[in-house]
Amino acid sequence: MTNPLLVSHRIPPFKTIQAEHVVPAITSLIDSCRQGMNTTLENLTTPTWASLVQVLEQQGDKLEQAWSPVSHINAVLNSDAIRQAYTESVKALTAYGTEVGQNGALYQAYQQLADSDEYAQLNTAQQKTIDNALRDFRLAGVALGDDKKQRYGQIKSRLSELSTQFSNNVLDATQSWHKHIVDIKDLAGLPESALAQAEQTAKQKDLKGYVITLDFPSYIAVMMHADNSELRREVYTAFATRASSEGKKSDDSSAAEWDNSELINETLSLRHELAQLLGFDNYAERSLATKMAEDCDQVIGFLSDLAEQSLPIAKRDYAELEAFAEKEYNVKALNAWDLTYYSEKLRQAVYAISQEELRPYFPAETVTAGMFAVVKRLYNIDVIEEQGVDIWQADVRYFRIEKNGQEIASFYLDIFARENKRGGAWMADCRVRRQTPAGLQKPVAFLTCNFTPPVGDVPSLLTHNEVTTLFHEFGHGLHHMLTQVDVAAVSGINGVPWDAVELPSQFLENWCWEPEVIPMISSHYESGEALPKELLDKMLAAKNFQSGMQMVRQLEFSLFDFRLHREYSSDKPTDVQSLLNDIRQQVAVVAPPAFNKFQNGFSHIFAGGYAAGYYSYKWAEVLSADAYSRFEEEGIFNVDTGRSFLEEILEMGGSQEPMALFVKFRGREPNVDALLRHCGIT
Repeated sequence: MTNPLLVSHRIPPFKTIQAEHVVPAITSLIDSCRQGMNTTLENLTTPTWASLVQVLEQQGDKLEQAWSPVSHINAVLNSDAIRQAYTESVKALTAYGTEVGQNGALYQAYQQLADSDEYAQLNTAQQKTIDNALRDFRLAGVALGDDKKQRYGQIKSRLSELSTQFSNNVLDATQSWHKHIVDIKDLAGLPESALAQAEQTAKQKDLKGYVITLDFPSYIAVMMHADNSELRREVYTAFATRASSEGKKSDDSSAAEWDNSELINETLSLRHELAQLLGFDNYAERSLATKMAEDCDQVIGFLSDLAEQSLPIAKRDYAELEAFAEKEYNVKALNAWDLTYYSEKLRQAVYAISQEELRPYFPAETVTAGMFAVVKRLYNIDVIEEQGVDIWQADVRYFRIEKNGQEIASFYLDIFARENKRGGAWMADCRVRRQTPAGLQKPVAFLTCNFTPPVGDVPSLLTHNEVTTLFHEFGHGLHHMLTQVDVAAVSGINGVPWDAVELPSQFLENWCWEPEVIPMISSHYESGEALPKELLDKMLAAKNFQSGMQMVRQLEFSLFDFRLHREYSSDKPTDVQSLLNDIRQQVAVVAPPAFNKFQNGFSHIFAGGYAAGYYSYKWAEVLSADAYSRFEEEGIFNVDTGRSFLEEILEMGGSQEPMALFVKFRGREPNVDALLRHCGIT
């Protein structure tokens, strides 16, 4: 039987992909790529775009076509067999990536092409591909001596193992805990939607009553609504100690087998060593080598300036919360597990609105259709669902994007939480737009969220926070799918500096708050009634509720990440908890309890791409807020403005530097004023 991962497909054949296919396919494709690269170099006389870059791109895309569905299944339909195959394949891919990056002959071929007369005749995307490749060769240690090259390879291999293990530990620790509740009185305060979900989860586990899990929709419902303080404390503690030595399983036994503490220490040590091998003082410097930010001082200054402007507002927010809890509920001191609960009570008291009150007006289907209508008006594209497509889960949907009647891209939409699915929300590429000998390969994306699924006859109902999350991920997807760049290395999100990649995602969130757009994305799931103006006005009034506290929380994460990687010393390894405590003293308005091990579940920086780069969210938010301010000035559905953003940002992918693209769109460099105004900080 033919291995489905070895056959090129427009989209992956998910129903036929099995765990046993993975390692043989990836191994075979790596061997094929290696042989192809060696043959290319042997036959190369004068490197040209066609004889060098195009040939290697074609080979690499075959490998990527096989790997993208495997990586995706590992994240959304995890199993022991898939996990083992994924882990073994990552090791092989990492080793091969290092081998390519340190290939001196390949580096020289690219350098020859960069120095040739042909280079000046290439288009911007082609030149950027070559420039980025030369940079990446240097960052892969191509100029190192043999011993250091070998050590670099060992470090990269071990770091990939640590990243995978970190992610697995968070998933396993999350799934190892649940709380079974028989008496509904213990769940007083929970809305009907959360109770129905807890009851459905219990049935799935063959239990009577209700089950609370650490999947985010279940967790946040308890933290926000459960009147039982002891239940909130128990659930908070379980969540805050995941993947740490203090973590517990459902039977109250230790879950320390998934403790990430030592993985964190080893990761930091190896990242520091790798950076120094390449001539950087620390890993933060290494991180910035591929980003917009110019140096470490600029990043720290940027975050510190935001903190200075936000902290007074955050302190005011917290003082208001403390006074409210004491006056209305006689609570003298707020515990960590009280903050979300009393914040929601305060929101209702001040604005007479809650996320739960909004939920019936935001059925997932209506929101999704409305979101597609928004981008149609902005970019003149049609999003059309396609049936009968091979998918990995029954509730996954598949859509194609058309422009002027022609398909230009497609995507999978997988938005509901379930067992064996990684938490959070993300966009990943399945296929990248590129010109092939057979014609244009159209981009395909994976869009993934973890919202509350339908329960019985009640459809999935979203909070407005979840609505913005959906728009956020679709913004990433549009960046990947609407590109007009035909070179894989800088097509879509490829080649975009990490601190600019959040611009299109955060940008699209703005439409979720526009009174003109709300009727497009909402209607009561039973009556079809539009969101009443009274509720809309309250929702908009509450937009910046506790915005100061939210801002400093993100700045806490950003400063922790960046300083952790900048200040690490091999002579005196950083005490991770002490550094986090120190940063909290500077920018936080409330310190979590000592048992909180937030860092042990901080997958963004220890199992994702955000190491020494979490600041990117705030950095890109400055860009997105300022970009949106042009729409505020010219009209949120202004056709010319929409076309300008499409052509000067989304279509360009990573083919030009993001600052140059931003200036083309905005007419000037960005400033922070729009962000502060949108957040209610000024």
